[in-house]
This record gives sequence, structure tokens and C-alpha cells, in this order.
Amino acid sequence: VIVEGAGGLLVHLDADGHTIADLAAALDAPVLVVAPAGLGALNATALTAEALRARRLACAGVVIGSWPSAPGVAEWSNLADFPRYAGAPLLGVVPAGSGGLERAEFAAVARASLAPELGGDWTPPRDAGRDAGDSAHHE
Repeated sequence: VIVEGAGGLLVHLDADGHTIADLAAALDAPVLVVAPAGLGALNATALTAEALRARRLACAGVVIGSWPSAPGVAEWSNLADFPRYAGAPLLGVVPAGSGGLERAEFAAVARASLAPELGGDWTPPRDAGRDAGDSAHHE
């Protein structure tokens, strides 16, 4: 079962102030953190992981939700650092604009962009973040 929490872990779902974190706790579900690629992403990821730990919720991993077609130094550096900041593995790098694809094309991109734990065949590039010539998206 996948419960999408667009907006973040602590966004209210109802007038009573229940959050995605509350829902994950009620379902005893691990949480997959979807993070942006660039500046500020490591801080946001670390804060989300901290909030998960404070609530005794498991972080299943991190997926970069919008990998730019021309990543810069910040994006490449973050790629290598996400697991340390989240305390969980990097499980995918989804190319920017994928959400606008037709269903079949999106399914193919998702398979190529997500790790086997999430039903895909993506593996992190070696030395990600150290060599801007590596590709974060393997097809």
C-alpha cells in the first residue's frame, strides 16, 4: 500500500490537525522521503528524518523526486549525501517532468528510476557526487 503525502510529513490532513506522520503511525507504515535535488534538500531531508525518529517511524529510504536534466554541483553533491542525512538508503532518482508523462511512459521511467526495493531496476551511480560525469539516471 502506498499513501502519498504531498506537501510533507507534518502537513495537516484534516481540521483536527492529523498529519501524514499520524497516518503512517496508524498504519504502522514505513515512510519514503521524496526530496528535491538542489540547495536546501539535505536540510529538509535531515529535518524530516529527525521528525520520523521522534515519532518512532521508520524511514524506508529517499527518492529524489525531480532530478534536473543538467544537474549542478549542489545536486551531484547531494546525491552522495542523502543516505547520511536521512539515515536511510537512496532508492531512486526520478527525472524532472516525469509527472507529466502518459501512464505507460511514466511506468517505464519509474522502473528505470527506482531501486529494486521499490519495484525498479535503478542502482545508484558509483561515487555519486564526486564525478559530475556520472549519470544519476540509468536507462
